[in-house]
Amino acid sequence: MTDIELKYGCNPHQTPAGVTVPDEAGFKVLSGRPGYINFLDALGSWQLVRELKMATGKPGAASFKHVSPAGAAVAGALSDTYRATQFLPDADYSPVATAYARARGGDRMCSFGDVAAVSETVDLSLARLLFDEVSDLIIAPGYEPDALELLKTKRNGAYMVLRIDPAYEPGDIETREVFGFTMTQKRNTALVTKELFTKAGGVGGAIPDDVLETLMVATIALKYTQSNSVCIAYDGQVIGMGAGQQSRVHCTRLACGKADKWLLQQHPKTTALKIKADLPKPEKANIVDYFLLWDELSDIEKDKLLAGLDADPEPITREERAEWVKGIEGICLSSDAFIPFPDNLDRAAKTNVQYVAQTGGSARDAVVTEAAEQYGMTMVHTGLRLFLH
Repeated sequence: MTDIELKYGCNPHQTPAGVTVPDEAGFKVLSGRPGYINFLDALGSWQLVRELKMATGKPGAASFKHVSPAGAAVAGALSDTYRATQFLPDADYSPVATAYARARGGDRMCSFGDVAAVSETVDLSLARLLFDEVSDLIIAPGYEPDALELLKTKRNGAYMVLRIDPAYEPGDIETREVFGFTMTQKRNTALVTKELFTKAGGVGGAIPDDVLETLMVATIALKYTQSNSVCIAYDGQVIGMGAGQQSRVHCTRLACGKADKWLLQQHPKTTALKIKADLPKPEKANIVDYFLLWDELSDIEKDKLLAGLDADPEPITREERAEWVKGIEGICLSSDAFIPFPDNLDRAAKTNVQYVAQTGGSARDAVVTEAAEQYGMTMVHTGLRLFLH
């Protein structure tokens, strides 16, 4: 065992703070000095990405903030439109770099100042991408020498770079102390596989393989998200995470609202925005968010939006929003527990969710199933609850 002194605990006044690292974890801080929350995010995100790799066989990535994923994804192509909406330069991105670009792009605002995690060795392609983002830390199983050299210069050496042995497995029992009370439980070792979504229960037809992959990504992300939680995913990446709400319908509203913004980022009227070229990337992202909330903006907010543009925008109408979202196929919703009321599906339908995974077992399963049938959704009961607290 090795003791590491942390910068501070959850808050700067909580000192001293430290962590005891098992030697078999092969863990090392290669740059920077982590704090307590940094470690929580790093260890949560690392577990998520290694499970993405195990489940899909593809490089996985996550963007974590405050012990929940803002985004998660497996490697995939970055279209010209997607790169433009994320303000990414034209370049040849490695598979692991595409995974992180998709994970971070799932929710740009929540990924600001994130902890990044990837299942693969960090190469120069990913290091260059990270270097230009507002990010606090990365954890990975290894680093190519030129990638590590570049990352060590980020934020004048303050950027945190962590390495962990991908073969490390902790014991089955985990312990936690709260207010002097010590609690133990078996670690959540349940695996999310394709077979989880082919069990009896639910309604609808067969699920295509690409949708099964997306459901796995969403459900694995939920496993490492503070509960209650609902995740919306599309094309192998999270596009809306509703985390830590006491009411499941509020989780759904939060997740769907984020997903709607992600989907509308690629609307022709959004991509046509004439954003001032000299603005930093975070301000460009804020301009887009203001634009997508046009009907809700005050005059002051509209002035801020217009100040960042070289030409007046043409707002997307309510009818155009609905038509655009309705034209996108393969949108998935996963819930970390059963869906108790059909109001969750009422909201999900407005985001054109077509596939739903939930635990099942509610006293109201029949009315929730009826709602899924009414909306033409395919819904499966996994039988697996994935609460995290």
